[in-house]
Amino acid sequence: MKTKVGIAIITLLSTFFIQAQQQPKGIIGSTNWMSNWTNFKPANTEYNEATNIIAGTIDKDTKLFKRNTYQLVGVVYVTKNAVLTIEPGTVIRGDDKTCGTLVVTNGSKIIAEGLETDPIVFTSNKEITERKPGDWGGIIILGKAPINTIGGIHVLPFDLEPMLNHYGGQDAEDNSGILKYVRIEYSGRKLSAAKELNGLSLAGVGRKTVLSNIQISFSNDDSFECYGGDLNMNNLVSYRTTDDDFDFTQGAQINISNSIAIRHPFSSDVSGSRCFEVDSYDKIANTDMSKKLTKINANNITLVNLEENNQGLVRESVYVRENTFFNLTNSIISGFTPFALLEGNIGNGDVNLAKITFKNLIVNNCNGGITSEAGGANESIERFYSNPDFQIGFTKIKNNELFTMPNIKGNPDFRLNQNNTIAIGN
Repeated sequence: MKTKVGIAIITLLSTFFIQAQQQPKGIIGSTNWMSNWTNFKPANTEYNEATNIIAGTIDKDTKLFKRNTYQLVGVVYVTKNAVLTIEPGTVIRGDDKTCGTLVVTNGSKIIAEGLETDPIVFTSNKEITERKPGDWGGIIILGKAPINTIGGIHVLPFDLEPMLNHYGGQDAEDNSGILKYVRIEYSGRKLSAAKELNGLSLAGVGRKTVLSNIQISFSNDDSFECYGGDLNMNNLVSYRTTDDDFDFTQGAQINISNSIAIRHPFSSDVSGSRCFEVDSYDKIANTDMSKKLTKINANNITLVNLEENNQGLVRESVYVRENTFFNLTNSIISGFTPFALLEGNIGNGDVNLAKITFKNLIVNNCNGGITSEAGGANESIERFYSNPDFQIGFTKIKNNELFTMPNIKGNPDFRLNQNNTIAIGN
């Protein structure tokens, strides 16, 4: 009897171990969820000429319709708790000359709920041959969720109307609306050397806001940037952004899952572009250290550099600053130099490293693993993350073998190639 019990326990443990090893990595889905609504060739897409102008202030509930094509002129503010609703299939073209920018102010909402077969598109107003990153501003959402700056209220450095440019508060459950099945193309205007708009700026946005199935392509700065706030985000696509794909600061509390960043050296900033850039503050002097530090839980993420002959323009995929919590699990990282970079003083001890989890990963074709800005800390970092419990596998596989169909010229499928037993880890 004792023998049978022993065998049963061993069988159960073996089954559990196999399941743990087979936990899916990278973006997942029973079908390719990037089909139908994404567009990896927006430079070739003909959009209708604008039939309607959006300008000034939207201070009452307003709806945009698919039958019209809209031109976003100047900075357009949604104010006074108004709700801007956008019908599936609607196209909004940002004006180049006036840096068309949409700002959803504190208390107002945007309901942009497209369909997989009929996404909502924000794009450049330029002709096909002239489109480029930074043709227009982008989308800015200002909410009432907590941030960790002193005073709990802050402003964005984008030359916005002072009376309308504020975010932060005490409501982690704040609701700024819905962005779902939405594309944002050619945004991120550079206002000055130190001021650059993002594709989507989320400032103090609360967790009742729905952010799902959003593709940002050819942004001239970051694709997604969160300044504080408390959010669940999923099925995000960042493609060929000039700066960072996902940037988090000011105590942001974010769960991001089933999302992908696709980089290319020719779309990178010489100052250093990463898939993830994570910090808790710009300056500690401006921060209320009694409030939450930035904490990012990133699960089932794919980070990929399309150019396999890396020419030195794509660097680390992840950069984490001090006093920041970052967890990357069940993910695939392919083609970076190195995989991850930690701010210099993080590697000084296990207490700091314990804030940063890398677990159940495929790290493919990366020139370097988890490293420190302070080279002297690399030995202790390597020792810490070499623990087999972290299940970090380093591989050398071509992208077309690692992923199901990574050809960006067709209908790409960046789910893990199930025929590749080496990558799966079986």
